[in-house]
Amino acid sequence: MDTKKWEALLTAVEAGSFTKAAERLGYTQSGLTHMMHALEKEVGLSLLLRDRYGVRLTTAGERLLPAVRDLQQAAKRLENQIALVGSTKKENIRVAAYSSICMHWLPSIVSKFRRDYPDISVDIRMGNVDEMYTWLQEDKVDLSFVSNQRREGFDWIPLWDDPLLAILPPNDPMGGLNAFPVSEFEGREFLMPSLGFDYDILPIFHRAGVAPDIRDTSVDDATVISMVELGLGYSILSDLILQGRRDNIIALPLSPCASRSLGIAVHSLRQTTPITLRLIDYSKEVVGDLHSPLGTGAAHSKF
Repeated sequence: MDTKKWEALLTAVEAGSFTKAAERLGYTQSGLTHMMHALEKEVGLSLLLRDRYGVRLTTAGERLLPAVRDLQQAAKRLENQIALVGSTKKENIRVAAYSSICMHWLPSIVSKFRRDYPDISVDIRMGNVDEMYTWLQEDKVDLSFVSNQRREGFDWIPLWDDPLLAILPPNDPMGGLNAFPVSEFEGREFLMPSLGFDYDILPIFHRAGVAPDIRDTSVDDATVISMVELGLGYSILSDLILQGRRDNIIALPLSPCASRSLGIAVHSLRQTTPITLRLIDYSKEVVGDLHSPLGTGAAHSKF
């Protein structure tokens, strides 16, 4: 069955005239008229009426209309699936992510994705926030799992609000609190985590009018934790970074509470390949499962 003829019929009815429909579809009016005559001959029914008010469906056409719309939707789904299957041939998806996301999210995401698309390779590279947005801009990766910095020129898919926690040395006098007041960072020696984390942390201090004694570091998060554990200062890290660790530190929610928005940045959703969009869908599903009340991503208040 030629779905193009049915599409032309729907367009003619929606436009109200063969002239307007022909313009939309790129046909001549005589060509569209011939197509409709051929369709009516095929089905053995009169489908359209033409009068001084334009084009409208006959009673038979009205009865067939729901099935025609279903046919068009099915044809569109088929076209999309054909494009998706065709795009998977020898394709690889280039992904960038924070180390914590590489550890806690990507194994589950890639494993589930590869079960359905075994021929697609997923190349992963770790980086900081500036690197990941730069790689996207330079087309070195297809998507980045990153915190939302509201940078122009990118489309954003949110996945999870990752709580930020105050990191205190063991036996700190304030360790018995249910939450650590942001104001208490005033004047304290503060170990700024890895490059780019300041984008998420500094706004917290600015909103509270707090000025810690910030020590910039160029070490990884595990080293920052070790430095706090040895009493070299305080810090702020996210719940995702701390998941699964059993360091001798205290981790408390901030007061007022704060989080970083984690998600996926792409250069343009409209230009993203169908198979990459499928990986994004898998990511939404997996992250939702991991951080559901029954998932494994429950936050720890103390370590």
